[in-house]
This record gives sequence, C-alpha cells and structure tokens, in this order.
Amino acid sequence: MDLNYRKQWDQYVKELYEQECNGETVVYWEVKYPFPMSNRDYVYLRQRRDLDVEGRKIHVVLAQSTSVPQLGERSGVIRVKQYKQSLVIESDGKKGSKVFMYYFDNPGGQIPSWLINWAAKNGVPNFLKDMARACQNYLKKT
Repeated sequence: MDLNYRKQWDQYVKELYEQECNGETVVYWEVKYPFPMSNRDYVYLRQRRDLDVEGRKIHVVLAQSTSVPQLGERSGVIRVKQYKQSLVIESDGKKGSKVFMYYFDNPGGQIPSWLINWAAKNGVPNFLKDMARACQNYLKKT
C-alpha cells in the first residue's frame, strides 16, 4: 500500500503515484520492460480492508483496472487494460504471514517466448524474494 516505499525496492517501477479522479483515488503505475519491448502502464482502483474474523486479523487488498480521462494512454507505453488482483494476508501467529494472492493481467502486445520463459523461471521468483525482503525491512525504514 506504501507506493513511495515500493519505488525504493522494486527495480521495475518507472513511475508510481495516486491521483484523485472523479472523486476516487486512482493508482498510475508504469513498469519497465527490457529492451526492445515497450514499457507497460496500469491505471487501477485499489481498496484495503482490515477484518477481524473470530479474533484473527486479516488484511484484504483488492485492485482492478479502470479508465479515467485524466490518465490517458501515453505514446510508447502499452496500457494494460485487463488487470485484477486480490490479496489476503494473515499473521501465522509467529514471525511470519500466510498470504493468498490471485493476480491476472493481460500485458498486450507481442511478448517473445524467451521473455515469458525467463519471467516464469526467474522473474517471478526473484520478484517474490525482493518483495519478502522489502516486507522484512519495512518497519526498519519507516
């Protein structure tokens, strides 16, 4: 939820901010893609709820792409128009967390098979390691 902190640890963020549009807070996020591919950007709504279920503290984050005229498509960047994420986090009662995440996006354009294979084998696992490290360091940095 802390976009400024994400910019510090996520090497793929080119631009990331919130903006008020039509009475709603919308997130704009541009992701760096490797040369010679075009970067992708997202415009989405995000909600967070903290639940108490029989004494269990459960945090839920929902995000879904949207379209607003204030954040139109940019030249040279491919807009991801189909994006949806559901994230649920609960303490494991010790020093860790239980996490469930559903994530879908259609990045559009032509993505070469070598990049898809790299992302599946290296990109996603490396990103999850970076995110876990960022979570562990979050309280130290804030």
